[in-house]
Amino acid sequence: MPGRVRLFAAALLAACVAAPAAADTATIAVAANFAAPAEALQRIFEQQTAHRVTFTSGSTGQLYAQITNGAPFDALLAADREHVDRLVVAGFGDESLRFTYAVGKLALWTRDTDKFSPLDLKSLARTDYRWLAIANPELAPYGLAAEQALRKLGLWDSLQRRIVRGESIAQTFALAETRNADLALVAVSQAIVYEGEAASFEIPPELYAPIRQDAVLLERARGNAAAREFLVFLRGADARRVIERFGYDTEPSEPGTRETR
Repeated sequence: MPGRVRLFAAALLAACVAAPAAADTATIAVAANFAAPAEALQRIFEQQTAHRVTFTSGSTGQLYAQITNGAPFDALLAADREHVDRLVVAGFGDESLRFTYAVGKLALWTRDTDKFSPLDLKSLARTDYRWLAIANPELAPYGLAAEQALRKLGLWDSLQRRIVRGESIAQTFALAETRNADLALVAVSQAIVYEGEAASFEIPPELYAPIRQDAVLLERARGNAAAREFLVFLRGADARRVIERFGYDTEPSEPGTRETR
């Protein structure tokens, strides 16, 4: 091989070795309570990598149904563990890359700050309001937490005629934001990001089971670098700081390791 040809071949090989991995894209299903943190995390992730991610939000129950019916999602950020367990057992989720990315908190929220002052647990038992919004307990883990809290407070039965149910925690929040409900049991993260005049009261955690929110890589995305790297990023220190800023607790763990269950 002539010297000039050898030099060209060596340079081409070096360029190929040095070239960065091709960017990938991922579509991630995210529980409605986590939509705002997901957007903040997206910006950081895309600044740090060449990959791109997009999100579709909804209630965990709705997203689970879409995944099992063939929706083209690459990962799920659920609002509980149970739906992720079911996806793994049914062969839709990758057990080697699933973990708890956040622990949610429940809050009582209202825009009627004059009427409900102070806002606290006693506000739920008042008889001078019309509607209390909660997420549908059959679809949304925050709705199940709301039911658990109301049952422990002895108010579940007496409030049945005044409870309105949103299909997701986002719809539940909207009911109170538009004043179609006087009060709402929502995610603390939603109360934090709201910029208008409102009041919130964090529900004591002993009134409901821990809202442990799990993430999982879906089987269809085993070869999707963007989805895999986003989930690894989600376990890192940068992501944990963002998640905690939005009112969640986190469980520190080493990226790339599987949580013992």
